[in-house]
Amino acid sequence: MSSAIRKSTSVALASLALTSWLASCGGGGSNAPVVPAPPPPPPAAPDVSTVAPSDPGSSFPANSNWQHGAFVEIFVRSYKDSDGDGKGDLRGVTSELPYLQALGVKGLWLMPVTVSSDHDHGYAVANYRDIEPDYGTLADLDELLTQAHARGIGVVIDYVMNHSSDLNPVFLNSRFATTNAYRDWYIWQATAPAGWNIFGGNPWRTASTGAYFGVFSPTMPDWNLNNAAVVAYHESNLRFWLNRGVDGFRFDAVGNLYENGPTAWEDQPQNYTLMMQVRALLDTYSQRYMVCEGSGDPQGFAAASACGAAFAFDLKGALLGAARNDPASIQVVSDYFKTAPAGMASILANHDSFAGQRIWDQLAGNAAQYRLAAASYLLAPGTPFIYYGEEIGMAGASSLSGDAALRTPMSWAAVNTATDGFTTGAPYRSYAANVAAANVASEDPDPVSLLNFYRSMLALRNTRVSLRDGAYAQPLVSGSVLSYQRRSPGETTLVVINYDTNTMNASISGLGPNAVLGYRYPPAAIPDLVADSSGTATISMAAQSVLVFDVSPAL
Repeated sequence: MSSAIRKSTSVALASLALTSWLASCGGGGSNAPVVPAPPPPPPAAPDVSTVAPSDPGSSFPANSNWQHGAFVEIFVRSYKDSDGDGKGDLRGVTSELPYLQALGVKGLWLMPVTVSSDHDHGYAVANYRDIEPDYGTLADLDELLTQAHARGIGVVIDYVMNHSSDLNPVFLNSRFATTNAYRDWYIWQATAPAGWNIFGGNPWRTASTGAYFGVFSPTMPDWNLNNAAVVAYHESNLRFWLNRGVDGFRFDAVGNLYENGPTAWEDQPQNYTLMMQVRALLDTYSQRYMVCEGSGDPQGFAAASACGAAFAFDLKGALLGAARNDPASIQVVSDYFKTAPAGMASILANHDSFAGQRIWDQLAGNAAQYRLAAASYLLAPGTPFIYYGEEIGMAGASSLSGDAALRTPMSWAAVNTATDGFTTGAPYRSYAANVAAANVASEDPDPVSLLNFYRSMLALRNTRVSLRDGAYAQPLVSGSVLSYQRRSPGETTLVVINYDTNTMNASISGLGPNAVLGYRYPPAAIPDLVADSSGTATISMAAQSVLVFDVSPAL
């Protein structure tokens, strides 16, 4: 119940009590008029003001291609606590920029940092133009941007266009009365329609003034994006952040933006058109990047006619299957980038349980398979996204379930050690089940740790232009061995991965007559390999191993 409604109810009750008292003491009588309660006042008008474009420019050189470097997805609440309250914050992220730079990432995706009513995951947005108080202030975000840009790291933030919080001032107005000026900013019917079933339930939610559409939750009503004023409002919100220097956005749930009926509520034609419109807005700013969550049609949303980049949900299962030496999965990985759009953003997992558990748990702690999965997407085309803690093998929390188990505090150090960890206070949520063994403090000095393997893969990507944004050529599967070339002008890189638990000999063709293969990973004091006159080389691959070569002359 809103405070306004509670206030009006109290007034009415007080009036009735006064009338009853007057009658009992002879001061009124049974015919005394009852004072009607005044109607509750409407909610305060929301801020939907227009934000004009004001591009501050970009800190990145025009040829930096930072968008093709690896990104880390960060849940700010669980990354690093700077003030001891047990919750991560923006200053905590800023303090760990040296670690992220050393890891080799070129971009950060911050899960929602705007004011939310859930005070956790952040996708119930209550204010699109301010920072969640637990995370700090706008000034803290500005400082993070400044420090990240100084290290060559871009920062994109989550943006939720499909729905808001039910405590968002616009929705409070919308639900107040059928005649409210903001009524048509959300999707309303007089009564809940029948015949709808999305994610196992009816998405229509009943309120005192009708039924509204909320596909994910009653507390997250969907915007009416058929209303041009709503779209204009979101565009102003985007400019608010772009004007501050934010480098772009990750767009949530773009497959759910429009609904055309009980059987036509996902990946509707208008979804693609709207995201292309948003892409055009970002293109009016210098070097901005956007990536979309379109799990039902990743390649469709990655196309230039939509977002231009989208997460490769249709590849992640094959990446893990290949790591387990599944032949069909190895072939899918080999074939994927032959036809996929250039803007695919590959992942192994993320913050949502529908995308799978933590990789450590999915692979049952098999470190060799973990490395193969990592190499399979960190060296491939597109833009790889690393979920925070993936680089150290964080498990989920055994004491938690659902999404919360995937969003535990970052394992900076073993709990109860003198080493600085996530917080100096009590953590708001349980740590990962394997925090004692899989943490930054223990893996950082270990040359064969998973953390240092990730650093090696990203160093290759950052120092070889062909691995960062080169063409994909000559993919070949021979038994359990996958090989392919990445080509850019003046540079060719050959990647060979053996998924088998046995040593394998691979015959690699298409290298050019008498091409010289120089080892780039692992560093090895052994002679370079030389292809024969037909451009074929035979390479002996150790079990579950990765080799990377420079091919000379370049193709």
